[in-house]
Amino acid sequence: MVFARIGDKWASLVIQVLADGPLRFSELRQRVQVVTPKVLTQVLRSLERDGLLTRTVFAQVPPRVDYELTALGRTLLGPLAVLREWAEHNVSAMLAARDDYDEREDAAALVQPGRPAGRVG
Repeated sequence: MVFARIGDKWASLVIQVLADGPLRFSELRQRVQVVTPKVLTQVLRSLERDGLLTRTVFAQVPPRVDYELTALGRTLLGPLAVLREWAEHNVSAMLAARDDYDEREDAAALVQPGRPAGRVG
């Protein structure tokens, strides 16, 4: 459950975006442009349910809703920063490993005609 939450690309991105303080839905949407409003809403609800952020509704017209990391949510900022740094330092090696794997699989498919060709993942 925990790894699924922090491993979710949108959840980890939302957590990092909220690191600087509370934001409205529209501000979050601008900063996380590649996610649809529906998916962003689902991510925010699941993070709220897990106690990682709070949702504050202000009684005003038009309605205002702010999202903010809880103390528990803030504890993820350090590990996510370490993971991001690791990814930045190792992305080239991972891409090279994928290319090597794909080349080996393609070569094996040519040698074994009964084996289905193509890549998984």
